[in-house]
Amino acid sequence: MATKKTVPFNGTPEQEAQLLAVIEEHKADPGALMPVLQGAQAIYGYLPIEVQKIISDKMGIPMEKIYGVVTFYAQFSLYPKGKYNISVCLGTACYVKGSGDIYDKLQEVLQIGGGECTADGKFSLEACRCIGACGLAPVLTVNEDVYGRLTVDDVADILAKYE
Repeated sequence: MATKKTVPFNGTPEQEAQLLAVIEEHKADPGALMPVLQGAQAIYGYLPIEVQKIISDKMGIPMEKIYGVVTFYAQFSLYPKGKYNISVCLGTACYVKGSGDIYDKLQEVLQIGGGECTADGKFSLEACRCIGACGLAPVLTVNEDVYGRLTVDDVADILAKYE
């Protein structure tokens, strides 16, 4: 099984203090894990193993349970998002019109796979299912910017806007 490339974890003491405050606030509540994980993701932007370990140690919850929750719910991410998060729609309408090729081209140009972040932290790439812009198929987003009626040849120009 291939492991995803990612940027090294670089949490700060301030972030850890915020996380510990969130844990303390929810520690005694039944079902506290979800709000703690949501708080941790809000603080760090994702839930790396280092953050999961802090939560495990401070809450007395086995790492397996935490990892299971993090990987089950789509709202959580194990990997950081880049400054510019690129999401390519692979829903039916977009896929039929070539979004798979666009996604492949982005992986090639950025030299990352889906769910990964470039080493400089600038771009992350993910696939998504229908974003509701089927009339513009194929579609991708860069943060809140929407690009439609794309071809593989459009990839370089889109990336250049964020350089």
